[in-house]
Amino acid sequence: MALCKRRGFIYQASEIYGGINGFWDYGPLGAQMKKNLREAWWQDMIMRPAWGRQGPGGKNVRCVPVETRIIQHPKVWEASGHVGGFNDPMVDDKETKQRFRADHVWVIFAYEETLIANILTQNSERLAAGETLPISIPPTFSVVAGSVTEALRYVIENVREFRPYRKAEWATNDLFDEPTVAMYDKDGRGFVANTLPLIEVLKHYSIDVIPSPATQKTGTLTPPRQFNLMFHTYVGATASEDDKAYLRPETAQGIFVQFKNVVDTTRVKVPFGIGNTGTSFRNEVTPRNFTFRSREFDQAELEFFCHPDESVEWYKFWRDFRMEWWKTIGLAGENLILREHEKDELSHYSQGTSDVEYRFPFTAPGFGELEGIAHRGCYDLTQHQEHSKTKLEYFDQEMQLRLQAEGKSKEEIAQKSKYIPHCIEPAAGLDRGVLALLCEAYTVDPSRPSPELMKFHPRIAPIKAAVFPLVAKDGMPEIAEKLHAELSDKFWRVGGVEMDEKQSIGKRYARMDEAGCPFCFTIDGETAASQTVTVRDRDSGQQERIALDKAGEFLKDKLGM
Repeated sequence: MALCKRRGFIYQASEIYGGINGFWDYGPLGAQMKKNLREAWWQDMIMRPAWGRQGPGGKNVRCVPVETRIIQHPKVWEASGHVGGFNDPMVDDKETKQRFRADHVWVIFAYEETLIANILTQNSERLAAGETLPISIPPTFSVVAGSVTEALRYVIENVREFRPYRKAEWATNDLFDEPTVAMYDKDGRGFVANTLPLIEVLKHYSIDVIPSPATQKTGTLTPPRQFNLMFHTYVGATASEDDKAYLRPETAQGIFVQFKNVVDTTRVKVPFGIGNTGTSFRNEVTPRNFTFRSREFDQAELEFFCHPDESVEWYKFWRDFRMEWWKTIGLAGENLILREHEKDELSHYSQGTSDVEYRFPFTAPGFGELEGIAHRGCYDLTQHQEHSKTKLEYFDQEMQLRLQAEGKSKEEIAQKSKYIPHCIEPAAGLDRGVLALLCEAYTVDPSRPSPELMKFHPRIAPIKAAVFPLVAKDGMPEIAEKLHAELSDKFWRVGGVEMDEKQSIGKRYARMDEAGCPFCFTIDGETAASQTVTVRDRDSGQQERIALDKAGEFLKDKLGM
């Protein structure tokens, strides 16, 4: 985070006024990096979807773009279920007036290791029989966290009472079906810390005995109540309830309500996709973890419409492609996984959902969602058809002709050739994508004079190259300016090319390493005579000499253009 601010990737919004929680601005490097990520998604999902691959049944993948508004008709959100169901439980601290999402409050139970050992020993037969022990251990602390591992890590690192304990081990026990931390002091005495979500704890404990995350006092939390996450505003001059509207919590619904227009005004045929990128808003009760959970964020979503009989295969196609895509732009490795949702996690209308998840520093050893790929069935189009009274069925003429040729009955032809398409939705968070790429690229190499560097994939790097005159004399600046102009003219569409002639060459290299610039070209005393230039590789630090007039081709080849 310090590097992000120092080098101009990400700033706190309204920082000179103390900031505003849940909102972040992108600096010069961050804005270009985010643009590169958006462009990569646009190219690989809209302009040349899935890199030109054929989908199930050898069918070509075609996608078209739309750009929809942040404010839609309020009935859009009634039809989608956001007005009635886009709610989170929240609790307030009556003393500090702070507000917390109840599903993000984790209650810590800390107890002497000998206590739990005695309980387990005394009840070994009951545990072996699969019974749950009704043990009333009072809660010790509560924290705000995104996962059980994040909550326990907070305990290890921040709770003062536990600092005498020098060793912590992740463990399990037979009492709680949750991850456990066992800690030991220098004499070998230990205690065990478990954590459970507040909603689960309230099934067995009164809210009055739960410590507040703000003060750790008991008796100050209110019972959970529902809180709608949508920001609202007013359209028009009167600002009455009749003028109430909402800032969109997702870009997807704008696509669904324009489905008919896209079909009527273009030559798209099922299967096809409609893509959209843009800003969405969610009034998060407890935004945290840098840009991971923000109140204003950018999304890149594709709604891919297909025949119901082919929808499962298309779901698998997009699920696998999206996982592969993230790997190609710099997230390959053990920090990236594809997780299929369990049945009890699925929405009532979903036939399958997978998440591309990344192991962020604040979720480790667990993972956080980077993108969701959902089989949404025909839920959204059906909802909008019912609420708007507008037919959103698709007439599949090719299907009709094929079924007629096969001699199918009129009833079967009518049923199968006119339908509401099923939808597969790969929905990525651009801000989370930038954060994951920043985390993955951040590297510390103690052997370097300046140990921090950002190992961005060249496609994502905000600065593609830098040009340095070794010293500001002997004609070197003039040659450098000419090379800089040539490279800038060739590569301005994919990112910046910088020129820098201040400070020592080592400091200039270090500055570009921190910015993630993959290649630096140095004009030195030999350049004028030999017409060669030194090029330095960011990751290895190795240098080689190449022909000055081949610098553009060298960079083009390295950038994979």
